[in-house]
This record gives sequence, structure tokens and C-alpha cells, in this order.
Amino acid sequence: MRILVAGGAGFIGTNLVERYLKLNHQVTIVDNMSTGRRNNLKHLEDKFGDKIKVVTADITRTLPVFEKNFEVVVNLACPASPPIYKKLALETLRVNSIGVENLLATTLRNKARFLQASTSEIYGDPVIHPQPETYKGNVNSYGERSMYDEGKRFAEALIWSYRKKYNLNTGIIRIFNTYGPYMSPDDGRVVTNFLYQAMNNKPLTIYGDGTQTRSFCYIDDLVRAWIKMTNSNIEGPINIGNPIEFSMLELIKTIEKVLNKKCKIVYLPIGKDDPGKRRPDIGLAKRLLNWEPKISLEDGLRKMGKIKE
Repeated sequence: MRILVAGGAGFIGTNLVERYLKLNHQVTIVDNMSTGRRNNLKHLEDKFGDKIKVVTADITRTLPVFEKNFEVVVNLACPASPPIYKKLALETLRVNSIGVENLLATTLRNKARFLQASTSEIYGDPVIHPQPETYKGNVNSYGERSMYDEGKRFAEALIWSYRKKYNLNTGIIRIFNTYGPYMSPDDGRVVTNFLYQAMNNKPLTIYGDGTQTRSFCYIDDLVRAWIKMTNSNIEGPINIGNPIEFSMLELIKTIEKVLNKKCKIVYLPIGKDDPGKRRPDIGLAKRLLNWEPKISLEDGLRKMGKIKE
């Protein structure tokens, strides 16, 4: 299968591209490297040769003309770290609007299947827990996280319209907190923050009182679900994440156990619109994809290993 992956040099992109290549697909990556890292892909280029091609380009501008016809177009192009998408606010909005439409137009020309990496942030600070796909969310459109939350919501609306107008084959995956290899130490997300701080003997910074919760899905489990979506015609949106919930304090205890060390904690003010709870209802994924996560938080943290600069 010939697959175009936008944002393929990022954390999820690199892991997904590696799995596609191992399944003998041909992969073209387009990434402007604003948050993706070119070095992530070097070992894949060395190993898989002409099965992988990397194009440095910005999908919010005119996409390059590709010599191949694609059967699947995957969109992972968007900053996902809160500090970074707040810094790149306009770029985040553009990639979720102009960028998504450019990729949808490419999908249409290729008569391909389109897969969108959406997010649990669609649900905002939820009043329903856990969050099913039918929950419409509690999102602030005019605030510190709006460029990401509303950008992703707009992208879903755009995909819906293309699907209805052009009968386009589309699938949307709402990704909950995911972690694993190829994450950057300055990512700004909680697992990388805590691991990097703990490994470098720095205090662990908790924003708020540490009782806010998240669920943590190891990247291999997410990639399994993504492959199933690639090989299906399922529309979604569909939640993919681990339904086991941890508070920030429980996450720290697990990290201390994995690293066999006691960590100092520093408490800082919580950010505006930061969700108090987050956990997916994965009933739809179980029914439609026959999928559920297999890797525990403790095992995933052990697999993740050292956070690399």
C-alpha cells in the first residue's frame, strides 16, 4: 500500500511509519519539521531504503506534486504539546484548517482513504466521565488552549463536510494521552516532564494539587488501533486510549517505582482550562475494531526507557 503521512517525523508519526514499513507499505512523509525531528527518521531510511521518502514541506501552503498515487493519506500534522501549540497558536490553527483541507483535496484526487489524528481535547473539561464519542464537549473557544481544542474541532467539521459532499472515505481517531519512544524531553506533556525531571534529579512539577486525572496509553497500543483503522472503512470518530485512570500523584508513584528512586515534588498554579478529568469510553473501539490496550502504565514506562535529548 502507498501511504502519505503528514507530520510523520513527530512522536506518533515515527512510531506509526515504522510499523507501516515493517508491514511492507511504501511511505512518503511530509513534515515542516517545526515540531517533528528529522533525526527520528534516519534509522528508518537506512533500514528501509526506497520504501520511505521524506519531503520537507508545509501543508498549509501548496503541497508538492507527488509522483506516486496514494491509497491512504494520514494526518498527524499539528503541535500536540501545550507549551508549543500556545507558542505556535496561529500555525496550529492554520494546520487544522488550511492544512487539513489541502490533505483532503489530495485524498480526493487520489481516491484514497483519509485518516485524521483528532484528540481527547475535543471534549474540553468534561462534565461526563468517562467520555463517549457522543459527548459534544465543554470547550472554551476564547482561551489559552482554544487554538488546539477548537482547531481540532474545526478539522473534524471539515472532514465531515468533505465526506458528505464528495463521499470521501474518511476515518477519525480521537487520541487520548499517549506516550513512548521518540518523545522530546521538552515536549511539555506530563509523562515526558516527569521522566526527564526524575532522570535528571530535578523536582517534579505538578500543576495544581495533583488530584487531576489522565489515562496513559503506550504508543504500541495506539499503533495497533491505527493499523486496524487503516485496513477498515470505519468512519468514527472513535476514542483510542487507555481507560485506566491515574491522578498525577499516582503517576509519580509509578515513576518512582520504575526508576527505584524517591522524587521531590514542587507544586505550581494550574493552567487555565486544564481538564480536571480525562478518561476514554472505549466501548466503540472494542466493538468495531476488536481493540483494547494491553500494556500497563508500569510496563510502558519501563519500555520507554531513557528520554533522549
